[in-house]
Amino acid sequence: MNALVTGSTSGIGLGIAQRLAAKGMNVMLNGFGTPEQIEAAKESISSLGVRVGYHGADLSKPAEIEDLVRSTEELFGRVDVLVNNAGIQHVSPVESFDPARWDAVIAINLSAAFHTTRLVLPNMQSRNWGRIVNIASAHGLVASANKSAYVAAKHGVVGFTKVVALENAKTGVTCNAVCPGWVLTPLVQAQVDARAHKEGITIEEAKINLLSEKQPSQEFVTPEQLGGLVVFLCSEDANEVRGVAWNMDGGWVAQ
Repeated sequence: MNALVTGSTSGIGLGIAQRLAAKGMNVMLNGFGTPEQIEAAKESISSLGVRVGYHGADLSKPAEIEDLVRSTEELFGRVDVLVNNAGIQHVSPVESFDPARWDAVIAINLSAAFHTTRLVLPNMQSRNWGRIVNIASAHGLVASANKSAYVAAKHGVVGFTKVVALENAKTGVTCNAVCPGWVLTPLVQAQVDARAHKEGITIEEAKINLLSEKQPSQEFVTPEQLGGLVVFLCSEDANEVRGVAWNMDGGWVAQ
């Protein structure tokens, strides 16, 4: 089988791509990074004995998304699994939120998932099998102040997921969303480090302080755990898991 994972050169996306590759799937990577980072990501996939490709499409541009999907189909023959993971964030109160930033967050976090999905669906439907997994967020289920664009986009991803699932309910194509809480990625680790330095506390204390604000378990979700959930959603055991927004958030949404 063949998977296209957006935003997969590091962090959550790379963790998911690695778990899919470990199950024998060829993977098309997409995302930004230095040539060295991209090469390292590719090597981490190819070392698992599968084929790997890379496409640097800017997911704010529909024409580049079309080329990404076309290139994946040309390389592997078809897309069996689509994971929409790419995302960006901007934090600001609504009244001072830069409109250009709003447009960028909506384009990459929400509209890109629409474009990739509309492009892969016809072939999935013709084969009567496919898996679409949208990486939403706990912020697709609840809100936080100063994150209006991100929360709006992720709520939109959850709603879009339900529509795609319903439209394909009598087919072998499923669509589901995964809603992570705090995930320990390099970007989040940088936030922890900066907080520790600013407050004059240890890294462990900074981690607990950050997590205590939202995540009752006081433990980060890992990209590997999210990858395990995506692998399940792509399995035959998940044939009747359709249109869910599955939170993996250390109890965040349970509060």
